[in-house]
Amino acid sequence: MLVYSLKRLALALVVAVTVSIISFGLLYLSGDPAIAMGGESATAEDIQAIRVFYGFDRPLVVQYLDWVARALHGDLGKSYYFDASVFDLVFQRLPVTLTLGLSAILFAIALAVPLGIAAAVRPNSLIDRLALLISVMGQALPSFWFALMLIVLLSVTYPLLPPSGSETWAHFVMPTVVLGYYATPAIMRLTRAGMLEVLTSDYIRTARAKGLRPPVVLAKHALRNAVIPVVSLAAVQFGFMLGGSIVVESVFALHGAGFLAWESISRNDLPTVQGLILVFSLIYITLTFLSDLVNAWLDPRIRIG
Repeated sequence: MLVYSLKRLALALVVAVTVSIISFGLLYLSGDPAIAMGGESATAEDIQAIRVFYGFDRPLVVQYLDWVARALHGDLGKSYYFDASVFDLVFQRLPVTLTLGLSAILFAIALAVPLGIAAAVRPNSLIDRLALLISVMGQALPSFWFALMLIVLLSVTYPLLPPSGSETWAHFVMPTVVLGYYATPAIMRLTRAGMLEVLTSDYIRTARAKGLRPPVVLAKHALRNAVIPVVSLAAVQFGFMLGGSIVVESVFALHGAGFLAWESISRNDLPTVQGLILVFSLIYITLTFLSDLVNAWLDPRIRIG
């Protein structure tokens, strides 16, 4: 297990370095950052002064290494628009996005896994068709439209939940449903496919022949192996939720990191975009690494292979 963990850790570090290079390159994606900072009215002397002041006149390799060194010490630069530390901006907003993402993935798992198991136990039945309908709807409904319909129904027509804000748990109910429903179809289909494959295995037939009760066979023997790919998918989906919560946070006015990303992109605030991409990527890499370790613990064949 230790050797497998070290191999996965080395791979995660390589991916992290690659992401840092891409994040740094965003600064030059739209051209010379000194010109972008100076604006249309800046003279050549002003642009040169900005270039020297921020170190844009140095070689790119030197700039990258300096940026990485500062990032390792928690310095992600200064926001052009907000005139504040990018590190402070991101980590002030991140708890809202993490709360939303965690509640959404738990909602998706709580809905998708039981549906996938029920659909696999009774294939081509009514519950299987219901699961298929939920899956198709989850893929077809645009997140912004679903969010607006929930606001109309649960905040306007029937004032049960607040339409915006992040002050109480009630403010997260509708965003959780919208964001979690987006991940439900993939988790449910994978659970169903895994259970269908496992239920036809020899060891499941042996367990049934020994007289074990069906709930014990499902929970103790079948689900443990069928859930292995679901763990990896849930980690990936959670990472996608953190980075893809921009629309949901904008509709429900949740001032999290996703909403900060939208503000930064619309105002060409590249240092903040850099910091957000780096932080989200590192969270995603960490989740993937942890899911690999969990899968190796669930199935020893993974770490042996």
